[in-house]
Amino acid sequence: MLYDNLSVNESGHLTIAGFDACELAEMYGTPLYVLDEDHVREKCRTYVNAMRASFPEGSMPLYAGKALCFKGIYPIVQSESMGADVVSAGEIATALAASFPASLLYFHGSNKTDAEIAYGVEQGVGHFVVDNLDELATLSREAVARGITQKVLLRITVGLDPHTLAAINTGKVDSQFGMPIETGQALSFVRTALATEGIEVEGFHSHIGSQIFEASSFCDQVDRLLAFACDVRDELGFIAQTFNLGGGFAVPYVESDPKVDIAANIAAIAQHLDEGCAAANYPKPRILMEPGRSIVADACTTLYSAGRIKTIEGYRSYVMVDGGMTDNPRYALYKSAYTVLNASRADAPADFECTIAGRCCESGDRIAENTCIAKPEHGDVIAVLTTGAYNFAMSMNYNRVMRPALIMLHNGEARVAIRRQTVDDLLALEA
Repeated sequence: MLYDNLSVNESGHLTIAGFDACELAEMYGTPLYVLDEDHVREKCRTYVNAMRASFPEGSMPLYAGKALCFKGIYPIVQSESMGADVVSAGEIATALAASFPASLLYFHGSNKTDAEIAYGVEQGVGHFVVDNLDELATLSREAVARGITQKVLLRITVGLDPHTLAAINTGKVDSQFGMPIETGQALSFVRTALATEGIEVEGFHSHIGSQIFEASSFCDQVDRLLAFACDVRDELGFIAQTFNLGGGFAVPYVESDPKVDIAANIAAIAQHLDEGCAAANYPKPRILMEPGRSIVADACTTLYSAGRIKTIEGYRSYVMVDGGMTDNPRYALYKSAYTVLNASRADAPADFECTIAGRCCESGDRIAENTCIAKPEHGDVIAVLTTGAYNFAMSMNYNRVMRPALIMLHNGEARVAIRRQTVDDLLALEA
């Protein structure tokens, strides 16, 4: 099995954290997101403990809510001593509705609206990650009007290509996010921010991309941030207290993906930072990271029911499921690889090659192509692994398909954390 919380029971069914996947599907219906809370907590602790051990005091991980945002995730994040990264008024409201401290929120986004900026300031968001000069001016105006000084990190583009998917590569000079070092705009950005009323610059934020397996890309990022920080010190006399390195590490979606030792990678980055700061005679900043995918992705499995099964002679076999791009658009967007199992026959040979297709009227509505599972029958439960990140978050009502429920497994109990959407929900906003 891809993860240690998955197994096969005496009935030949897939189990998730000890729960029979087929029984969960029967009890709660399909499609169904199944989130293992204990697995989430384990990943949180890995980051928290590694960062406390390796980085300066005050360093911590921030859960990136864009991966999976709902009220039930924030009590977990808070109890595991993490902050949180939010990117909209909706994400802020969700965290606050779960009693997450506003002071531990870091508000991101390259195009925060004026209303969102005002809302964030009103709600006491601890830090804004300021993307550009226009946002800086708006934030200053809102802070001054309320008689406060708003702490900020300035988003800097370091000009790195970590060799991830183009759609999730955010470190290149030509990016909609942040101000680039290479063009001189980043230094000018810092100069302006330091002189802006109502603003306290605490340090720099940089994000080079997502789904990165190795520490070396982050070490390169540290080199460029530190060199920039030294230039800022020399030019402007400002010492950054904080470096935010952005996203966390990758997760394996299929057996061929490498396993990632998060703690070892963090230790390697810390050693690189220590050596760099010593060589540059620069005070070591506290370090923030923003894991989202690597906290929740491998903690979740989506369960479907197999519907129509057909073979196009000389071409391929199709297994149609009762979900698809409406609950997992990542294959349509990125051709993302997934591990698929027949949960009803998890002990049988996976020797039936097929394409897993969704129910939507789109030829691109697929979850996996040319994958091998135990040959299913109508009604079998099909499990797709590693669906905790950007699946529920990107789910939609295309073809007026309702969004699935999400259940959480914890301490031997299952509970509904997000109920299944109904037709009444679907029509509620319509006149």
